[in-house]
Amino acid sequence: MFDHGVPPLPYVHPWAQPFEDRFTALRRAGTRVAYYYHEPDNSTFRYRCYNMAQAVNALLPGVSAAHFVQEDGSALDRVVDAADIFVVCRARYTDRLNRLITRARGLGRRVIYDIDDLVFDTRFTHQVLKTLDQEPSEAAMDHWFAYFGRLGATMRLCDRVTVTNQQLAARVEEFAACPTRVIPNFMNREQLEVSERVFNAKRASGFRSSGPVLLGYFSGTPTHNRDFGLIAPTLARLLDSDERLGIRLVGFLDEFGPLARHRARISHAPLQDFVNLQRLIGEVELNLVPLQDNAFTNCKSNLKYFEAGVTGTVTVASTTIPYCDAIEDGRNAFLARTQAWEETLSRALAALDEYACIAERACEHSLAHYGWQAQAGALEAALLAPCLPPTSRKDAHGPH
Repeated sequence: MFDHGVPPLPYVHPWAQPFEDRFTALRRAGTRVAYYYHEPDNSTFRYRCYNMAQAVNALLPGVSAAHFVQEDGSALDRVVDAADIFVVCRARYTDRLNRLITRARGLGRRVIYDIDDLVFDTRFTHQVLKTLDQEPSEAAMDHWFAYFGRLGATMRLCDRVTVTNQQLAARVEEFAACPTRVIPNFMNREQLEVSERVFNAKRASGFRSSGPVLLGYFSGTPTHNRDFGLIAPTLARLLDSDERLGIRLVGFLDEFGPLARHRARISHAPLQDFVNLQRLIGEVELNLVPLQDNAFTNCKSNLKYFEAGVTGTVTVASTTIPYCDAIEDGRNAFLARTQAWEETLSRALAALDEYACIAERACEHSLAHYGWQAQAGALEAALLAPCLPPTSRKDAHGPH
């Protein structure tokens, strides 16, 4: 365990801003990008709206951006009128949203749909249910087929789509037959500030740890039981044979399975805000990312690698395509085939003497590819090529 000395940090949602403040921010520059999501949250909204707007405002000269949500109500008409580019993030079809998109297109605005998961094509509904450990009951099928269908219907109303990786881009192009660009998930300023503190403290100590060697599993949603089940028997056997080891679980997990006999060596923390999560990730030696290997998981982001990497924590991840794209096995992290988790974890534990070098490389790579500062090219290509001239926009100073 790494005792990096960064205490629990006070947290307030940084996106909790009045509408008029966000609207003023949108209208600050000549080219304006409005991001829309149904409600603020710590997952899709943070990555695909808040982080995006923050990076656009910092990186693209002459462009301003802000986020908006369903609760903004009738004021969303003003947003559409004021924006040059309207980005609709993972939003289900509604009559109101259809009218907003129609209004935007009628005014000559570019409308972009942003999606971060393979949840728009009903051919994959059953696979997603199985992956998420959801019972395929009548009620569940009604819910999930409707959810996929409404996301796909909204996507098809838009001019282009932005996604998190090339695998998802290929699925979108097959489904919607529209131009698709990749903007990876990336880390915002707040995340990187606390991560830098954690990393620098670990570096200053020579990556010296004390207490148990912690293997961490960080679950952001209540749907990861099947993923964790892939490695639970392996972890139990490792704890049987190695008294140095402990387990850190953070977030949702319903059951420990074969690890129950080692309950005394398992620490369990509740779901964290995204700032304090970085502190906890930075305390463990190995960050575990077990994933089933299918079309759905190959379309997901590799964020669990880079969010650990910037804290100087080394990841062991399943060999899905996004993680294989980011990880050089044994150099900046470790890759584990489905049937080889025990061998890979043993190899990672045997490499603890090389930990500092691996952690340094993981941090450098994560910042270079997944920090907000590295996203100017992807944002410009996705949003501004080509872009409407500002003179074509009717300015919006008040309600209509």
